[in-house]
Amino acid sequence: MKHSLPTALLVASISLYSLSSCSKNDSSEKAKLQIRLTDDPAAYDAVNIDVKDVQLNVTGDDDKGWQSLPGVKAGIYNLLDLVNGKDTLLADADIPSGKLHQIRLVLGTNNSIVLNGVSTQLETPSAQQSGLKLNVQQDVKGGILYTMLLDFDCARSIVTTGGGKYNLKPVIRTALNAVGGSIKGAVTPASVRTAVYAINGTDTMTTFTDATGGFLIKGVPAATYTLKYWPSDAMYASQVKPGITVTTGNVTAVDTLRLQN
Repeated sequence: MKHSLPTALLVASISLYSLSSCSKNDSSEKAKLQIRLTDDPAAYDAVNIDVKDVQLNVTGDDDKGWQSLPGVKAGIYNLLDLVNGKDTLLADADIPSGKLHQIRLVLGTNNSIVLNGVSTQLETPSAQQSGLKLNVQQDVKGGILYTMLLDFDCARSIVTTGGGKYNLKPVIRTALNAVGGSIKGAVTPASVRTAVYAINGTDTMTTFTDATGGFLIKGVPAATYTLKYWPSDAMYASQVKPGITVTTGNVTAVDTLRLQN
């Protein structure tokens, strides 16, 4: 029996596709990296840092191979707003799979502390402005979503030099973790754009097939899912594929689905 995709469901699907964190399939050979900033408490009213850029190095060469992450949220951040489990997103980008060697946090000059209601400029060594290098040395897999937490230690990062002056010498701990896994597959004929839903109870993620018929759903929590396929062409029937198991840090490949009419 043939089923058409209801108009309301199609509109909802397109909205979900636009808002979904899942990448298009032309990024299937890449990993996705989200970088978040957090802080440990310190005895100041505020600690403001001027974030200009976040760069990564996948070559292992300290002098070459650095590239800025797209979409970095540059700005001045009060680190003391990010304590007790709070964090903020600095970057969300696709990165090459393979070895992630280093991350570099590039700071500007508008860094300051507030103590007893008085704001004081934080002197920032030029080496820190050109980029504070943070070693990672971990492998990342294509199709997997990773989060990196930059845990800023304010108490150890601010050094009193005398005369009421303070230096900023950042001490940052990094933690890189895979967030769930991914589901990868394909639909034929590729010319029929198809919505693909991964469903586990009330938890649903979605994407659409690309021009080659392929699809990739990233950042899927570890669990067992049912895939539902809704072709945009009413000549083809919707189909269900149950029992798709996703494990953290891995891409689950499913057999190509042939649409039936």
